[in-house]
Amino acid sequence: MPRQIYLDNAATTAMLPGAVADMLPFFTQHYGNPSSLYTLGQDAKTAISDSRARIAKHIRAQESDIYFTGSGTEADNWALKATMEAYSSKGRHLITSSIEHHALMHSAEWLEKQGFEVTWLPVDNNGFLNPADFEAAIRPDTVMASIIMANNEIGTIQPIKEMAAIARRHGVLFHTDAVQALTHIPVDVEDLGVDMLSASAHKFHGPKGVGFLYIRKGLKTKNFIHGGAQERKRRAGTENVPGIVGMASAMDWCMERFDERNAHETELRDHLIKRVLTEVEHVRLNGGHEPRLPNNANFSFEFVEGESLLLTLEQKGVLASSGSACASGSLDPSHVLLAIGLPHEIAHGSLRLSLGEDTTMAEIDHTVEAIKEVVVMLRRMSPLYEDFLQGKKPISAVKQ
Repeated sequence: MPRQIYLDNAATTAMLPGAVADMLPFFTQHYGNPSSLYTLGQDAKTAISDSRARIAKHIRAQESDIYFTGSGTEADNWALKATMEAYSSKGRHLITSSIEHHALMHSAEWLEKQGFEVTWLPVDNNGFLNPADFEAAIRPDTVMASIIMANNEIGTIQPIKEMAAIARRHGVLFHTDAVQALTHIPVDVEDLGVDMLSASAHKFHGPKGVGFLYIRKGLKTKNFIHGGAQERKRRAGTENVPGIVGMASAMDWCMERFDERNAHETELRDHLIKRVLTEVEHVRLNGGHEPRLPNNANFSFEFVEGESLLLTLEQKGVLASSGSACASGSLDPSHVLLAIGLPHEIAHGSLRLSLGEDTTMAEIDHTVEAIKEVVVMLRRMSPLYEDFLQGKKPISAVKQ
């Protein structure tokens, strides 16, 4: 087995050794329950407070506006379900997009089953929302809007600041899922003007099983988990102290190196995209070139099946994805790729490569060579490609 090249950082990241080291004492030494009054418990409570303050500083939030959760998925569920319920006397209309993460999309679908109305905004062929479409969708009974900041599959970055300003003018609450964006692009809640924001630690080298929801002071939202007074009586359950400490530690590390990480990943991403588009036939870059996450490249290869592509690339040491990790195991094509206008047969041939700060140029070049070899091999076995070569099947028309 060749040395593994990990290019699936959008699914999860390796934990930082420093974050692990910071967490360990809270498993074995400072293991007290933060709700306890004795010193062992208060030490844990102090660690939570310190972590909350550091995280809040990084996104320019008030410390009291950060609420710890078990994941980004939980934060998305809390933001939508509890807020729509809390403001149901004002209205029952929600606006979101057709390219949200499944945590958001499925929460919105659940709300529809409870009698709420949801407007699903379309995106263009490059995966971008039109703020004018957003404003046109607002109604007198619109309670809130939720728009993903940076898409987890195709890397497109939405005009969140502009849409949040539109929402504010109309008295509409605005939430954004920043799970893929945080530590990769600037996230400043005051500058953005958002009312709520979701994040997850394992996307930026923190531990799995912990995230947070930013809730602007004064916003009325119902408690999502009942059974205790934790998180200022809004999210019950004994806090995951080691996880919270690890999340703050990882975020500190990433933000201290923000500029150099961004520049490094952007250089590699652009090199990867240029080589693949230049050296592989019948391939499409999914998502616009800019604004795009610095570490994301998503391609669709015609006449190639995505699962076969992934498994064969792994044999060559390249670990990648066909889209969202939450949708793995599904035979259905990505809803994001369908939303940008790809036909099913091309959407099935997608490959997402998400880089990290440890990714090297040599690894990118190895990956491109592996892609070229695998695509040629798989197309040789494809009857659709054979039909195309014989002029029986035209290449699918997809707007770039």
